[in-house]
Amino acid sequence: MRQNEPIRLQKYLADAGICSRRAAETLIAEGEVWVNGTMATLGQKIDPGSDKITVLGKSVQQTQPKLTLAVHKPRGLVCSNDDPHNPATIFDLLPRELARYRFFCAGRLDKDSEGLVILTTDGDLANRLMHPSNTIVKRYHVILKDAYPASRLGQLLKGVVIEGERLKVEYAALVNPGRSKASTSLDVHMHHGKKREIRQLFMTLRHEVKRLRRYQIGALRLKGIPLRAMKQLSSKDISLLFKVPRPFAGQQKSRTADAND
Repeated sequence: MRQNEPIRLQKYLADAGICSRRAAETLIAEGEVWVNGTMATLGQKIDPGSDKITVLGKSVQQTQPKLTLAVHKPRGLVCSNDDPHNPATIFDLLPRELARYRFFCAGRLDKDSEGLVILTTDGDLANRLMHPSNTIVKRYHVILKDAYPASRLGQLLKGVVIEGERLKVEYAALVNPGRSKASTSLDVHMHHGKKREIRQLFMTLRHEVKRLRRYQIGALRLKGIPLRAMKQLSSKDISLLFKVPRPFAGQQKSRTADAND
């Protein structure tokens, strides 16, 4: 793109790491964005090389590089940079040279969960990863307090209704089941993922989740990234996030799996 090619204001703000496009549209509608001293309008285009943009009274100086990281989140950190009740966040893991950039957390994990989280400065990518229309499969290893029987796997697929919303998974399998055809470890896959959905689903079925670990998003796996560490993703890695994983062997079939994979 040429330096003086006009672009939509919300795209410019997303590229600058100010917020997502959707959030930028809200700020524009609320009159919080100004261009050259004049209140901006929805759909407005600007010249990044010459126009002066301010958001909430602060000048937007320049765009930031597009960086995307796969992070191995530990338990105890929240995936938010504006939670007054939880000062320890996943952004605390960023090295000093990256901490000055504004990252979006694309696909959160709750404070008690661990595993693969994507951080990106690319607002467009964050929107694509989180938009409901993109059925990106996320895979989890779940450890329960008590063994879950194979005969009840269908309940996880059917789901339960809580406050008018159906909570369910798309795939469920026992990991290393015993002779009783039950196991405290399960492999579950889902592509939507409301807040604490897996925990609420199991709790409603009277099974307490002791540990929840996300090990894969799309076709990108956590394997090889140590706890609290991160890996910068290449364009090829990013494309794996949107790749449909290999077909499941069976929706309710118990299987043996590598829990550390």
